[in-house]
Amino acid sequence: MNVKLESKEDYRQWMHQVLDPLKPLYSKGGARLHLGDSGVTYPKTSIEMEAFSRPLWALVPYWLGGGSGFEEIYQKGLLHGTDPEHPEYWGGFGDYDQKFVEMAAIACSLIFTPQITWEPLGEKGRANLADWLYGINEHIIPDCNWQFFMILVNVALKKRGCRYSRECLDKGLSKIESYYIGEGWYRDGGSSQKDYYISFALHYYGLVYAKAMREEDPDRCQRFLERAVLFARDFIYWFDENGAALPFGRSLSYRFGEAAFWSAYLFAGLDDIPVGVVKGLISRHLNWWLDQKMFDRDGVLTIGYSYPNLIMAERYNAPGSPYWGMKTLLCLGLADDHPFWSEKAEPLPRLSDIKMLKQADMLMHRHGNDVVAYPAGVCEKYGHGHVPEKYSKFAYSTRFGFSVARSQIVLHENAPDSALAFVIDGDDYVFVRKYSDSYEVLEDKVISTWQPFPGIKVTTTIIPKEEGHLRIHEIESQYDCRAYDCGFSVEKFTEGYEQNSEGEEAVVFHKKQGCKVRGKGPGASGIVIEADPNTNVLYPNASIPAVCYRVKKEERVCLETMVTSFLWN
Repeated sequence: MNVKLESKEDYRQWMHQVLDPLKPLYSKGGARLHLGDSGVTYPKTSIEMEAFSRPLWALVPYWLGGGSGFEEIYQKGLLHGTDPEHPEYWGGFGDYDQKFVEMAAIACSLIFTPQITWEPLGEKGRANLADWLYGINEHIIPDCNWQFFMILVNVALKKRGCRYSRECLDKGLSKIESYYIGEGWYRDGGSSQKDYYISFALHYYGLVYAKAMREEDPDRCQRFLERAVLFARDFIYWFDENGAALPFGRSLSYRFGEAAFWSAYLFAGLDDIPVGVVKGLISRHLNWWLDQKMFDRDGVLTIGYSYPNLIMAERYNAPGSPYWGMKTLLCLGLADDHPFWSEKAEPLPRLSDIKMLKQADMLMHRHGNDVVAYPAGVCEKYGHGHVPEKYSKFAYSTRFGFSVARSQIVLHENAPDSALAFVIDGDDYVFVRKYSDSYEVLEDKVISTWQPFPGIKVTTTIIPKEEGHLRIHEIESQYDCRAYDCGFSVEKFTEGYEQNSEGEEAVVFHKKQGCKVRGKGPGASGIVIEADPNTNVLYPNASIPAVCYRVKKEERVCLETMVTSFLWN
């Protein structure tokens, strides 16, 4: 359902389409927002406080840019949520408290729109809010992008003339500096994986800081700006010409938050990439999301990606979590005469077909209207759920997505698209690449060594080709087993759907796109895996073409699989 996204009013209407359905759902006191009953790792109070806070990521720039609406709800909510004597009080804190995350949006409101969320609260209300926010300085927060929550809270308190912690502010900023790894990229604290937290968290907050503190801290602000310019030249490769962004990594339920960096880029005054190009990227992205099934019947965002899907969710995805995506509307804070509102939305510039993103540990491949990433399999051994599926597949695609496992037992439940899946003889447990023991990302290939199971060692080389990519696997196994080299998931139950497997080849396609795999190696035989429903993040039903190989105990085996993808629309 594409809409015109040209003027400031167009973008405001887009925001209202997403946020207006929430209006009747706020609590009587305004401080709570109940959007669903699925569980997460934090209690109901935090769940409902999160849902209250996250719309502020759009409302603050909306108010800053001259918009009107929601003010009374948030004035009332901030008064009551921070008043220990009110029944809707959000409560105190523990270490690693989820409420610290949600403080950041409130802090931004105090920095940029104090006339709405600070001054009207009265002396007692302001004191309660300031005291409540200060609590972030008295507890442990994770050594990661969370440091920016503490930073922004202290910036807000400082700017409003309240008690703040200079020590915590300086300590947090020092940690952010320690995360920088060069060429525009950060690591997220101790994490080795590179995902959207680099764009919609570390860079986003850095650019907000640069906007807020350019007079008080000019040198640091300039560093944040310079790093964002470098990062943008890589990050633009994660978006395709249709507006879709690469589905990769965790927190994909934040959906259109994938483009939040680009709004922050404009908000901070950057224009190394022309304003018209950035406008085209943001507008196509927001429209792409309107074409997905991301709302429930009442217009409330659901947990999932292209459709409601709890299977792929993380343990911290509460019903209000998806409103993190409202960060992408930071552009609403641009002045009425900013070129963003008058410039024409331009297409993406000519980008290289193959691009090595060294700091991201991946090779990017622009293949027609598809964007494919070949990551090296760098991720944490344990994480928030479905880590191997979100980081360690051989390929991730804007057009084919990726699948998450319903279970590790039998192929159709595991749905191992873009993976080499091992099943040891006499068992039905499925083993795939969880992470790489060693890897090398080169200009034209990605090489990794990994173990799906102790006693099975694999060296995989991924080579982009004009029509897809070639996989070469060198395998040493202490077990007799079958190895299934799987292509992309392809949507089924759609117009023109067909599948076929014959000899060493399997193909699945429909009217718009398809995938074929062809193998070379011992016992190579094409098959089609009918994946369980709701495993692929883009469509609820999919089939996976694959080649099955025989791997014999104590024999060194070399397999070659060509994965070809087709796009007709």
